[in-house]
Amino acid sequence: MMLRGIAVATVLIAGAVINLQYTDGVAAVPSARDGASDGRLGKAPMSIGNASAAAALDALKSARPSAIALATPDAPSIYESEIVAAPSTYHAAVRIKSGDTLSKALRRAGAKPQDAETAIRSLKGLYDPRTLKAGQHINVTFSQSGMDGVDDSFAGFEIPLDYANYITVAPAPEGGYKAHEIERPLQTQNARADGVIDWSLFQAGSDAGVPASVMAELVRAFSWDVDFQRDIRKNDGFEVMYERKLDEDGNVVHNGQIVFAALTLSGERKPIYLHTLKNGVTDYFDEKGQSAKKALMRTPIDGARLSSSFGKRKHPILGYTKLHTGTDFAAPPGTPIYAAGDGTIDTAGWNGGYGKYVRIRHNSEYSTAYAHMKAIKRGIGKGKRVRQGQIIGYVGTTGRSTGPHLHYEIMRRGKKVNPMRVKMPSGQKLKGGEMVRFEATREALKTQWASLSDSTQQVAQR
Repeated sequence: MMLRGIAVATVLIAGAVINLQYTDGVAAVPSARDGASDGRLGKAPMSIGNASAAAALDALKSARPSAIALATPDAPSIYESEIVAAPSTYHAAVRIKSGDTLSKALRRAGAKPQDAETAIRSLKGLYDPRTLKAGQHINVTFSQSGMDGVDDSFAGFEIPLDYANYITVAPAPEGGYKAHEIERPLQTQNARADGVIDWSLFQAGSDAGVPASVMAELVRAFSWDVDFQRDIRKNDGFEVMYERKLDEDGNVVHNGQIVFAALTLSGERKPIYLHTLKNGVTDYFDEKGQSAKKALMRTPIDGARLSSSFGKRKHPILGYTKLHTGTDFAAPPGTPIYAAGDGTIDTAGWNGGYGKYVRIRHNSEYSTAYAHMKAIKRGIGKGKRVRQGQIIGYVGTTGRSTGPHLHYEIMRRGKKVNPMRVKMPSGQKLKGGEMVRFEATREALKTQWASLSDSTQQVAQR
């Protein structure tokens, strides 16, 4: 085996010559000459014939780095022992604290200030360390010194960017440090699952082993056409096939987009298929090539509970019966609220009993409103253009409110209508060549679905 960067030092200990070999991380294979397969240092006191030498070798045995003695009995007057060491590297995970700089975090991990600053400078043009946020983790690398009393040396760091990419900083051959962006080698695999709904779609998904993020995406995909509070009944069913990314060891590191899903509601099956149009836009379409996406979402929030419907009710604060002009979705404070459709912000700010409030004009016919927010997302203001699904604020309990929830209204030609019952304007309908391309996608996904089994879901989650 070739040893890279070997440094050899010959030491005279009590009449015995010992060659110390240090490598730059490539482990040496023990020679058959030493007669021991367990990697221990043999002191051979009878051969050396010197008790002091034996004691010195005992001391070397316990010192770092761990070493292997190779006896060479072919020397005429002495026996030479070679100690081959393989200093290794290791990572220390460091959590970024509030108010931390990257330099401060590296120094807390054990890097010398000058080394930390030199390594950070290598990030210039590749990554801005000021974008690190509290709670993030970085991996700091150290090389073992292999010597008692000598500190391990700082050898760079890694910053994860996402599940597939990370920045690595390591010593450069010419001196200093060099930064690189690395893409992890990942495999894409489709997984399928299906289940019967007992009392909760999310619970049925969990029972089938489907990640919560995938179930949330399934709800979003159907949210233009399905009232998840009223349309879901016991013994309804779901089917889903989604992408996931696996690392070299076969561990799932990311759950990706849904490529096919179906809901069976009161005996009616509603399938959707992910398809990329010729212009590069990717969307979900039903069996007949009609876009699953409507102009407006019925439920512009994830995982919320319908707490109050549109219609007359006794007001919980005012105490008298009045028309409830929207739909209330109870959710934890801070839950993101999405724009129900593309449009322009008409109003963003405090609005009396509505509390923190946003209204969006989508076209000459439809507008939507969102009330009782904890906060309006920064950058959302009058005249701002927004896209469907864009976060515009967060659930709160401002204004006349008894608890955290979103009050959601749809206005058609200025009149407030029931968000759960209004007929939503349709999205795109595929025709001609686009329809032919979609049909090929649809049939390929059906074939994939049939070829997969639920056993593909049983992959270790990391």
